[in-house]
Amino acid sequence: MASTTPADYSFGTLLHALRRRAGLSQEDLAHAAGVSVRGLSYLEKGRSRGPQRRTVQALATALGLDAAGARELEDAASAGRRRPIRSTDATAPPLSPSPDVPVPALASEATVNAPDLLPRAPRGFHGRAGELAALTRATAGEAPVCLVVGPAGVGKTALVLHWARHDPAGLADGRLYADLRGFSDMGEPSAAEVLRAFLLALGIAPERIPESEHAAAALFRSLAADRQLLVVLDNARDSDQVRPLLPGGDRCVTVVTSRHRLDGLIVTDAARPLAVGVLPSEDATALLAQVLGPDRVAAEPGAAQQLGELCGGLPLALRVVAARLAGRPDRSLNAMAVELADETRRLGLLELEDIGVRAALRLTLRQLPEHARALFAALGRHPGSHVNRYAAAALAAADPADAETALDRLAEAHLVNETAPGRWTMHDLVRLFARGLYAHPDTLARVLDHYTATAIAAVAAAEPGSEDCFPLVAGFHPPAAVRQFGNRAAAVAWFAAERDNLTQAVAAADTARLHERTWRIVMTMWPLIVWRVRDGWAPLLETALAASRADADEYGEARVLNMLGWVLTEENRTSEALVHLEAAHALATGADDAFAEANALIVLAQAQGSLGRLDIAAENCQRAVQLARAIGDRRIERLATQHLARHQADAGHWQQALATANHALDFDYCPDTTDIPHILLLIIKGEALLGLGDRVDGITELDRAAREAEAAGYDDGAVRALGALLRAAPGAEVRARYDTALARLTARV
Repeated sequence: MASTTPADYSFGTLLHALRRRAGLSQEDLAHAAGVSVRGLSYLEKGRSRGPQRRTVQALATALGLDAAGARELEDAASAGRRRPIRSTDATAPPLSPSPDVPVPALASEATVNAPDLLPRAPRGFHGRAGELAALTRATAGEAPVCLVVGPAGVGKTALVLHWARHDPAGLADGRLYADLRGFSDMGEPSAAEVLRAFLLALGIAPERIPESEHAAAALFRSLAADRQLLVVLDNARDSDQVRPLLPGGDRCVTVVTSRHRLDGLIVTDAARPLAVGVLPSEDATALLAQVLGPDRVAAEPGAAQQLGELCGGLPLALRVVAARLAGRPDRSLNAMAVELADETRRLGLLELEDIGVRAALRLTLRQLPEHARALFAALGRHPGSHVNRYAAAALAAADPADAETALDRLAEAHLVNETAPGRWTMHDLVRLFARGLYAHPDTLARVLDHYTATAIAAVAAAEPGSEDCFPLVAGFHPPAAVRQFGNRAAAVAWFAAERDNLTQAVAAADTARLHERTWRIVMTMWPLIVWRVRDGWAPLLETALAASRADADEYGEARVLNMLGWVLTEENRTSEALVHLEAAHALATGADDAFAEANALIVLAQAQGSLGRLDIAAENCQRAVQLARAIGDRRIERLATQHLARHQADAGHWQQALATANHALDFDYCPDTTDIPHILLLIIKGEALLGLGDRVDGITELDRAAREAEAAGYDDGAVRALGALLRAAPGAEVRARYDTALARLTARV
């Protein structure tokens, strides 16, 4: 039907009135016309006064307007569109032929039509709702510049193009796009070439486009000053490549994609970064379903999920896998997953023609300086899940400060991720790519020796005055710098944070048949083993035992056997423990190694005590005390005395246990450090006092032991002390403390 709305209404006012008359909400009309709600809102508010003809036609159809009403709506839109400015002054000077002519003179040649240089929207796009919303937020405000950054193959371009085709509103004057090819074999376009394409799209005649980059950039900024343009600069190498291409004016939106962070644009142009990560499991599976069809994916949901995991959620990798499967409809997803699980073949399977993960990463790496490329190749030999500056320095045979600089360059290129301050990780596929690059043959040995040196420093801080774990291997690679630890807490915290890396270092050393390094790394972990004795250490110690035996190293074998026997005793596997402990004692005795023999006797006594052979256990501890005194080792003497007191208490010899515990407590004690033997001696003293009928002092000593253990985070000691306290003085507060400590202890097993 024809509209009776006054003809002098603005387009936005007219559109609002027609929508209200049709009884439609903004959401209803936007859906029917195929425009965004945000765009429709901008039109009604007058922020976009002259929409394109096809948009007006879609709105007229959705509103049910007749021919006259549609013409009226088009006339209102036409009135709001820009038109060329034509000079009517016959005396006006001609345009200067110089490339540096004043920009406003050339701006008059712009045409009415809004250019659209965007490539087609990507097919099969799925998910990314959070990133799309974040992109909309980042492109709001005055002249925003948004940086969409992320690793190669993560789908930055697809995200931006999908957003640009579906979300932007109020950008009625055109959409410009340029692939800057910052990571391509094809060579980068010059800024002048990109600006020429933009100016042509904006209606400047070819002969009037300045030849100099500076003048062309000035003309582009002038043309954009009063327009609402979307400018997409794809695959930028660095900030300098982008700056000449930024439009002028407050109503333009610029979106830049890059594998690099482009921090310089944040400094100079207040750019807003948006990091794009890998796809979560559900979206990865949905992407496969987009290509393969939902039925094929639904038939093998577990295999589909595994494919997503093997591709690390990387869209490029997932699309290559989907393409391989689409070309072989009879092949199961599970068969593909089995092939991809082979790390030696994975990157090859993720290549099709000239497209794939390896090719994309190679182009990224090529942009980096030599020192960063060298470190990246060395990182492929790192056995663990994360590195710090010291580990990176060892891998690259460099200084930690230089290694950190290189890590920062790799992080800028999204080849590593700084997941916590000073802690970098690599995506699984990136790590596989790095492993395929050349690195010095000593790289693995260097990083293993770094962990050994750092762990020795941690042992010195955690257990000052303790015997050296072992002599260093022949051909040891001393790191350029070794991290130092101020106290026991810092050392134990490092052991806990690096436990996985140390375990993986042991596995790498074992695989490389570096036996002498394998058992040494395990033995440097003994402070953490003492701290968390029930944390499943036996398999690791068994690897160390096999390594020491492979090298026929009886020195190492005796020490590993002793530690393994103790762990097995704590795990109530006493019969197995005795076999190892008796062998450790025999090796130490045969080698005339008094320290190792004393240690073996202490742990052997512990196993015997757990079997009820308390008298024999006490005798072995007495022998250990004598051996320690003979070699002047006060630490091992104190340890043997502590265990002697424990066996005396377990036998009910309370007076002897109290005297022995008090004697051991008189040994050197540093109250500002966590001293595990001191805590255990307080427990024995408290039990002995209770056994002698001194309930008040006994409870006091047990509570003191418990509080020291709780303050130190020594949960095993806290459970022992609070368990004894509960038996002596049951109470809700003690029970709650006991349950808390026990929960923490068992959560780590």
